[in-house]
Amino acid sequence: MQPPGICYHLCVDMQRMFAEDTPWRIDWMARVRQPVLRLASARPEWTILSRFVPPKDPADAPGMWRPYFEKWSTMTRTALGEEMIDILPELKSLVPPAIVFDKPIYSPWLDGRLHRFLQDRRAETLVISGGETDVCVLAAVLGAVDLGYRVILVKDAICSASDETHDDSLELFARRFSVQLSLMDTDDVLAWWS
Repeated sequence: MQPPGICYHLCVDMQRMFAEDTPWRIDWMARVRQPVLRLASARPEWTILSRFVPPKDPADAPGMWRPYFEKWSTMTRTALGEEMIDILPELKSLVPPAIVFDKPIYSPWLDGRLHRFLQDRRAETLVISGGETDVCVLAAVLGAVDLGYRVILVKDAICSASDETHDDSLELFARRFSVQLSLMDTDDVLAWWS
């Protein structure tokens, strides 16, 4: 594989609210914590940690996000507490030089801030890890592909609450985006970076 060029690691939503005892707990997150930490620790100055930040209250959410957060009112910041939206402690310890990027929706791309940040630094490639494969990781991957980034999706460093949709998503990525996206394991990414 060709060298990575200017490459950032986008670590998607590795947060306490998905790892701890909440309705949105992802059991798989425990299995990917170590691979994600290995990636982030190898290049913390090139790591962006995204956080999905729910509204304080459902009434603060726009459009269809309002009924969504009425359904999931226990996952608002008022109900959860601000500390639960935080990045996992082992990743938070890498900030700085790693940076945290907050987003109120699944996609990190919609408001343009992340793309501008990466373009200002001439980034060409994104290594993507985190959760969930079939929600926020999916949104991050599709946006990155649309914006022209080369995407490396780290198979053993992404997780989902659903085995079936995780597997289906990996198959979709491999079959439909094979020119723009590569699937790799953590060890292979670390060797490629070195």
